[in-house]
Amino acid sequence: MLEEAVKLTTEYAMLPPGGTVLCAVSGGADSMCLLHWLSRREGITLHAAHFDHRLRGAESEGDAAFVRGWCAQAGIPFHLGQADVAAEAARRGQGIEETARELRYAFLEETAAETGAAVIATAHNADDNAETLLLRLARGSGLQGLTGIPPRRGKVVRPLLTTPRAEILAYLEAEHLPHREDSSNSDEAYARNRVRAQVMPVLRSLNPRFPETCAASLRSLRADNDYLNAQAAMMDRYARWAEDDLVIEAHYIADLPAALAPRAVRRLLERMGDGAMDCSAAHLNGIVELCRGDDPSAVLCLPHGRLAQRIYRDLLLTTQTAPLPPLTPTPLNFQGETAPENSRYTCRCERAVCPQEPKAGIWYFRSDALGPDALLRPRQPGDALSLPGRDGTKTVKKWLIDAKVPRRFREQLPVLADGDGPAALAGFGPEERRLARPGEDSWAITFFQTKTEKDDELC
Repeated sequence: MLEEAVKLTTEYAMLPPGGTVLCAVSGGADSMCLLHWLSRREGITLHAAHFDHRLRGAESEGDAAFVRGWCAQAGIPFHLGQADVAAEAARRGQGIEETARELRYAFLEETAAETGAAVIATAHNADDNAETLLLRLARGSGLQGLTGIPPRRGKVVRPLLTTPRAEILAYLEAEHLPHREDSSNSDEAYARNRVRAQVMPVLRSLNPRFPETCAASLRSLRADNDYLNAQAAMMDRYARWAEDDLVIEAHYIADLPAALAPRAVRRLLERMGDGAMDCSAAHLNGIVELCRGDDPSAVLCLPHGRLAQRIYRDLLLTTQTAPLPPLTPTPLNFQGETAPENSRYTCRCERAVCPQEPKAGIWYFRSDALGPDALLRPRQPGDALSLPGRDGTKTVKKWLIDAKVPRRFREQLPVLADGDGPAALAGFGPEERRLARPGEDSWAITFFQTKTEKDDELC
């Protein structure tokens, strides 16, 4: 059973040999199937993570207790996250589903870092993917959207993506596995639930294997889309940085065929550091027309304060939004926490012995590696770091650009420095030449984020 899962995990190398896998478990049929199936895979260390959204009262609490109890019996380490999603959605001024997803994935990423998990496995299946395709068709989408849910994106892997829900239920029955039913799944106020209850049965009556057939079609569409994206990416070589702005001769975009030009524009916008997810097809096509037009000073406003501007022969992509105020330089508290004003991070420092295997997210500096004048400050011209596991020394500015950190947030990222220069960059890593060796007395430094980009947008 679950032969498709075996094929998919092999094709996308989803299960790292000797590595740790964090399985997201709601307690429902799909996630319990995935957790049990992963527990039988050899050569991996398995952890389970459950996020309580606090949306269904006692039912939500029951889900968490159920998953915790099952994991205890199976000997699988269990991690619980929770948040008042409804209250947070109201605070952010966005939908509950969007907020729930953001908080859930933030918890999963954090737990993966804590456990050293190489991948996060979620239980999306072939039916989920077919429903996603139908929803995007109904709302309107290009080829990018019609490729459905990707089998792998960054750390997130989806072993059951080509497995139909019927086979998952059969697996649960064969293995006598319990699961919990989420009462909100029957609420047809949600568009996906209406598609699941009203549309999918009709399509299965036309083709009983519709989810499997759809999965095969999505695979072909992904192959086509990947090829077109690779062709569009070839335009990257012609773009150049002018400080924090991106410049390319307009004819490189104008001369591309219709299937490639908007994709090339999207690639360039993604290089700007704050992504291109909020740019619609109209925005992308508008930039293409700007490149093809005759107006040497045409301007197009884009989401998040970005601007596309024609400057004679060139296309300039820039950010008009003013940078946020830089953090206030603050001396490092060597025995506690330091939270500079206007910073998005807090730094915790304490004495420790460097362990044989340092915990993810904690940097152990030699006891003599930080001078008494150590402080948290904004980046300065010429700041440079050699980060562990990375190639060579780069300026802080280059590290930030390569990681696509939006320009307006860069002055709020603390640089830990002393009279000898930068010792660490929050969110990136320490200067490797200052690190302690296992068994040495050290300063244990941890940076944790106390404010998000979304918080800044709401201010």
